[in-house]
Amino acid sequence: MPIVFIILSLAGVIDASYLTWEHYAQIIPPCSTVWWLSDCGKVLTSSYSIIYGIPLAAIGVFFYTIELIFAIGTFFKKRWARRLLIVTSLGGFVSSVIFVYLMLGVIRAICWYCMGSALISTIMFFLVWKTYPRDITWWLTVKLGILYRHILKPILFLFDPEIIHESMVSFGQRLGTCSFVRKVSSLLFIVKDKRLSQIIAGISFSSPVGLAAGFDYEARLTQILGPIGFGFQSVGTITNNPYEGNVKPMLGRLPHSKSLMVNKGFKNFGASETIKRLKKETFTIPVGVSVGRTNSRTSTLSQSQSVADICEAFITFEKSGVPFSYYELNISCPNLHGSVNFYKPSLLDELLTQIDKLKLTKPVFVKMPIEKPDKDFRAMLQVINKHSPVGIIVGNLQKNRKNPVLDPKEVAKFPVGFFSGKPTLDDSNRLIELTYRKFSKRFVIIGCGGIFSGADAFEKIKRGASLVQLITGMIYEGPQLPSRIALDLIDILEDHEFSSIQEAVGSDVT
Repeated sequence: MPIVFIILSLAGVIDASYLTWEHYAQIIPPCSTVWWLSDCGKVLTSSYSIIYGIPLAAIGVFFYTIELIFAIGTFFKKRWARRLLIVTSLGGFVSSVIFVYLMLGVIRAICWYCMGSALISTIMFFLVWKTYPRDITWWLTVKLGILYRHILKPILFLFDPEIIHESMVSFGQRLGTCSFVRKVSSLLFIVKDKRLSQIIAGISFSSPVGLAAGFDYEARLTQILGPIGFGFQSVGTITNNPYEGNVKPMLGRLPHSKSLMVNKGFKNFGASETIKRLKKETFTIPVGVSVGRTNSRTSTLSQSQSVADICEAFITFEKSGVPFSYYELNISCPNLHGSVNFYKPSLLDELLTQIDKLKLTKPVFVKMPIEKPDKDFRAMLQVINKHSPVGIIVGNLQKNRKNPVLDPKEVAKFPVGFFSGKPTLDDSNRLIELTYRKFSKRFVIIGCGGIFSGADAFEKIKRGASLVQLITGMIYEGPQLPSRIALDLIDILEDHEFSSIQEAVGSDVT
């Protein structure tokens, strides 16, 4: 196809050059009597043929020359050339539509050389846009990101974050019920590239970018997340019994820290109600359910009761018939009431022993804390290694309020809760690498924490994560982020000469 682009651009240069020569030679091209409405002289001498003293034909020579350079760049597989050719082809097509309208609707005469140029631009536009859909999505994510960060986000951040969260989830749920919206969104945002595809624990992932547990805890977004570019999602965290959430504030923003204060404490409708919501749904991407112990403001569960409560939730989901792809066992939420603790190896062993007995039909990933020192984290991994979970998720919220990424003035506004986003990045990356070094052949690693870009995601991948999850990055960068990360990952794979995402996993760990 690049050869076709070169030929079309060259034809445009020749056509526009001829008209430019005719203009300065003051010669009327021989097309005035070819057909009804044909009158090159009337078109080429009209007031619309010159802009600020420059003939449109001369501008056309410049335009097609630039387009020819980009077309040649596509021949040599230059990324910048593809993306700039998309822009010039769009500009040429729009300009051609305007010029044809002026000829037919205003001047009421046709210049066949001008029509030829319009035909060239039209063919170029449709061929370019058909050939490079991925780069069109790249441009779309760029523009939407700018729009979100500079216009929409400043408005949204004027309002209470909990209200905005609930409103956006409701809006996303409504979009998910519309098949037309899902179809259009899929065409615009889904990034299809076999280099990103993986089969992990028997599950097919078309993209390694997923939504972490903690955002869709009411299971309302399963129909829209795939079409906007997510490769998988985790619903929840869901508990055996419902919980209304901790005392407000449950959510807060720390813009300078690129973080959110989270204090929901497993707010959810409970396992049974969540299943009712999902019974009628079909999933286009792998959907997992994050399971944790029931929280309560008034009556807290004992250690043994918590184990039984978690197991009962798993049993409820196992019997539901809902086509979940995997489970998450969330043992690391820092915002729960009571003194139950699964970080101590003996207590974690007790929990996993009971979960093993359930013989769950879906793979289990354990969501880990990130504030533990390496020694304690390794001890937890050694316990998990003896049991059925296939992998771990690294990790959860930042509990260290003195983390250097956190702005102390912003932290002081929130006496409760803990922090997501950039403050989790370094600890998450450190523990991903630790896990990969010790257990690369045993655990699948899902990297979670501080992902705002493709570079952030790739850092986790090259340290050992096969998949990545995010929430906060989407809040600060916009809903186009999963698509943009997938596109950036493809570029990074090309730059590093990796043939697939699997080849990049753990590539920096020696």
